Amino acid sequence: QIDPKDYTFSGLKDETVGRLPGKVAGQQFVIQDCENCKIYIFDHSATITIDDCVNCQIFLGPIKGSVFFRDCKDCKCVVACQQFRTRDCRKLEVFLCCATQPIIESSTGMKFGCFQYYYPELALQFKDAGLSIFNNTWSNIHDFTPVSGENNWGLLPETAVVQDYVPLPSSEELKAVRISTDATKSIIPITRGQRQKNSDESCLAVFFAGDYTTANARKLIDEMTSKGFQLVQTKEVVMKPEDAHRVFQQSASEFIPLLEEGPVVALEFNGDGAVEQCQSTIKEVFSGTKVFVSESKASASQDVDNFYNFADMQMGM
Repeated sequence: QIDPKDYTFSGLKDETVGRLPGKVAGQQFVIQDCENCKIYIFDHSATITIDDCVNCQIFLGPIKGSVFFRDCKDCKCVVACQQFRTRDCRKLEVFLCCATQPIIESSTGMKFGCFQYYYPELALQFKDAGLSIFNNTWSNIHDFTPVSGENNWGLLPETAVVQDYVPLPSSEELKAVRISTDATKSIIPITRGQRQKNSDESCLAVFFAGDYTTANARKLIDEMTSKGFQLVQTKEVVMKPEDAHRVFQQSASEFIPLLEEGPVVALEFNGDGAVEQCQSTIKEVFSGTKVFVSESKASASQDVDNFYNFADMQMGM
């Protein structure tokens, strides 16, 4: 028998509380009326509602459905979810991984950054919550109630460090979780999202489904970012043969047989020389693997547009 008390934090003040990996196991969770608290859910859950919390620091592991903040203020959060919503909130700072477009309503002073976090159980929790580490629209915010002449939301500084916002837990019980907030270890690739691009040259790379797709995509990200290129966006999505023609144009026939294996993972890199660098890295590092890469700087921006327009339609954005 499930006791709702095990899945609720209510009316707490000046406390550090949390749940260890395996303790929530896909249930729904409620956080309400907490003040000056540090709250850590190191597990996956079905949905989470957070009501009337003030000046709290909150970490929420992967949420299969939605997380809904209502009437909260001055909170700093790290959140991974399928859907993100706020209503009547002010001054929330959120490092976010969200599979769909995040929505704010009647909320002001909202700031967003890209989710960055690691502990050993996190990858499996993402899987259990049905979330892809490559589907993260953290910066593509929809403001349901815009006020003309005002901006209710913005992005956290690029230099923002998770630990300065949501510190590591200090309680003995929660210290057992082996956390790293080092951006290079983050389970979610750190993307630029809607930030201004540094260059007018982007490159699209697409990996096809297989045993090493995730590892390969991460390896290419490491190789490219270590050379100073920026990862703009990532996407994991199922493609059909007719989609391949639209996205891969004349080389579609080469890739169509690979689509039956499962979803593709696409990466957009930005920086002067991105296309050439991406091509040579793929030749050197992934010689036995079929990867679609933009052919030239001229065609690359069209590749990026073709792919992400298709993906947004797929995801119903």
